[in-house]
Amino acid sequence: MHTKEEFIQHIKENEGIIYKVARLYTNSAEDQKDVYQDIVYQLWKSYPSFKANSKISTWMYRVALNTAISNLKKEKRKGTRVSIDNVLFNKIDPVDTVMEERITFLYAQIKKLSIVEKGIILLHLEGKNYDDIAAITGFTKTNIGTRLARIKQKLKSQIKK
Repeated sequence: MHTKEEFIQHIKENEGIIYKVARLYTNSAEDQKDVYQDIVYQLWKSYPSFKANSKISTWMYRVALNTAISNLKKEKRKGTRVSIDNVLFNKIDPVDTVMEERITFLYAQIKKLSIVEKGIILLHLEGKNYDDIAAITGFTKTNIGTRLARIKQKLKSQIKK
């Protein structure tokens, strides 16, 4: 039996997973918060069925990616909308550093990838090995290697433009 306290501890230990997935699959801070909350809710709903056949982080990635992708598909059905925080409040943040600019640029390039490619490269950037990525995504280890090579090439060509 999984307890509420254990769940909260797992969320605290792995909240970076949720934050990164939410950031990657949204375009505004408001949407990011909504997706973050939805991921935590979905984790809570499915927590009793977690059987510990895999690492908790692997399970959390799978739930987070599936939730974010599901939300993305719902948003696409609603139509296009423009993020207010990017259009109206596009001002320079005095705290912004070179590293933050690089991270923002990298996220912008990753957001141009397909839904599946985003998830795979995120897991790769998190230091997950091919076995872990395969377990999370459901693809074979060989397929992950092939896809990662193509994703890296695609990102390189995007950056050169």
